[in-house]
Amino acid sequence: MSQANPVIPEHHRDVTGGWLRPAVFGAMDGLVSNFALMAGVAGGTAAAGDGGRGAVVLAGLAGLAAGAFSMAAGEYTSVASQAELAEQEFENERTELARNPELEARELASIWVARGVDKELAEELARQLGRNPDAALEVHAREEIGLAPGDLPNPWVAAASSFGSFVVGAIIPVIPYIFGATTLLWSLILSCLGLFAAGAIVSQVTARSWWFSGLRQLLVGAAAAAVTYGVGTLVGTAVG
Repeated sequence: MSQANPVIPEHHRDVTGGWLRPAVFGAMDGLVSNFALMAGVAGGTAAAGDGGRGAVVLAGLAGLAAGAFSMAAGEYTSVASQAELAEQEFENERTELARNPELEARELASIWVARGVDKELAEELARQLGRNPDAALEVHAREEIGLAPGDLPNPWVAAASSFGSFVVGAIIPVIPYIFGATTLLWSLILSCLGLFAAGAIVSQVTARSWWFSGLRQLLVGAAAAAVTYGVGTLVGTAVG
């Protein structure tokens, strides 16, 4: 008599922890926005004797600090507000489960029936699920809201991830100037490498190939820097 193969549980990556999106967005935004800012200042001060090195470094460090704190504050507020809204919806669902358990069970059963489950089986599952209030809340929330109480991201984790990754991205274009560079060329080279590398790293948690993700991020960042450099040059020429 053959033995049935054991069921091996699947392991999936955490996509609701609240750290991946702000970390990725923070690093990309830090690198692109700060390099674009520095490029704009470099374009506007190109006529200076040292290529406007002091102004470019100041702009880069100011952009790093302002951007990192702004990203962290915005991410915290956004995630906290989203979590508070979801918590209110969970509380509403908890109240309805306590007040109208039969109606809620029929509602859940109708959702499963619409997905192809036999009516009798769906109703029996919903009835049995109602014996456990916590499990019932989790399933109802997933089916009706798209989230469960344990799925909510942590706003502090999101803020810290956003802050740290923005600093890492934003410091890259500043490094050549810290070590004495007087032109934007070395910052451009390092930033382009950073953009491509960041895009390639992101591909490890997406379905895109590393070269496609890296090249896409490189082109987006280079385009932003080129436009900002052009604007800075025009402004510098106009006010110079």
